[in-house]
Amino acid sequence: MKLFDVYPLFNVNIVKGKGCKVWSDKGQEYLDLYGGHAVISIGHCHPHYIDMLTKQINKLGFYSNSVINTLQQQLAERLGKISGYEDYQLFLINSGAEANENCLKLASFQNGRKRILSAQKAFHGRTSLAVDVTNNPKIVAPVNENDNVTFLPMNNLEAWEKELAKGDVCACILECIQGVGGINIATPEFAQGLQKACKKYGTFLICDEIQCGYGRSGKFFAHQWLGIRPDLISCAKGIANGFPMGAVLISPEFKPIYGELGTTFGGNHMACTAALAVLDVFEKEDLVKNAHEVGEYFIQQLKHLQKENSHITDVRGKGLMIGVEMDIPQKDVRNKLIDEEHCFTGSASTNILRILPPLSLSKAEVDDFIKRFKNVLSTF
Repeated sequence: MKLFDVYPLFNVNIVKGKGCKVWSDKGQEYLDLYGGHAVISIGHCHPHYIDMLTKQINKLGFYSNSVINTLQQQLAERLGKISGYEDYQLFLINSGAEANENCLKLASFQNGRKRILSAQKAFHGRTSLAVDVTNNPKIVAPVNENDNVTFLPMNNLEAWEKELAKGDVCACILECIQGVGGINIATPEFAQGLQKACKKYGTFLICDEIQCGYGRSGKFFAHQWLGIRPDLISCAKGIANGFPMGAVLISPEFKPIYGELGTTFGGNHMACTAALAVLDVFEKEDLVKNAHEVGEYFIQQLKHLQKENSHITDVRGKGLMIGVEMDIPQKDVRNKLIDEEHCFTGSASTNILRILPPLSLSKAEVDDFIKRFKNVLSTF
């Protein structure tokens, strides 16, 4: 049997990781400023993470959601406190797409509506409802297509209010910092106006914090920069540092009904242990603060480089979620960064580097990357 070939791959086999570094099977060290799509939050192979997962697998790897799992309860309590959502409820699943599926399903159950408003350039996942609210027709199969979603420009409050006023909108779903869309940031005026309009028209506000959340922006959730409090919050990626996990934070307005939602693997013992280990490290190493401080330094250094190099046309982001827009193809830049400078970054669109390192990144590692990036830009 062969693998179903849907991923264009770099010719590198990564076999080891530590902190913000990874190594290939040939022993080559790479600086990792991508963290496997913003998944690695506390650094590769953190000793506390390894220790907790090792101890748990030696006790119990899995049992179903038909019995009490006190690890789930511990996680709900800890996550509520660190995020500022102690009065919310937690539902655990396996991925970001699944988290968004359940957000949309809950909203529709609650108000009985079908129509969704989503932002242009949005990415919310590749399955069913999640791909339907993703603004990329290339990955929407005919079976996923329906007339329930309207895509609107982010930060154009008037356009969103006009649609909401029709009275048939179930939910608005928003990435407060778009990832795949190119590190586009919602403004406080837009976000606050949208929340007010949602409440006026009986529509639920969903914040997709899968990539921009969990400390990456320099606050626990990116929407906390905007002064809003959404009805539903989806999480994944950094929540368990690479162990498959997703979560939905649910406002007290929603009352649970047996059988309404469900999952086989969601919130299993290993996933909860991984998520608890992440929160331990967040608190002990103050990683949200580090993301804010190192992120500000990183953006500042990139803007200094922009003044020296005309190929950089814009630098934007928040915390350790940064976009570098260029007048040259990002593919060519990324290839040189990997092949010549041994550094991983991400991408968006055709000309944007997407930088999503572990939240443990140091200023020294930022300086290291700036040198490597400068070397690559000098070749164009």
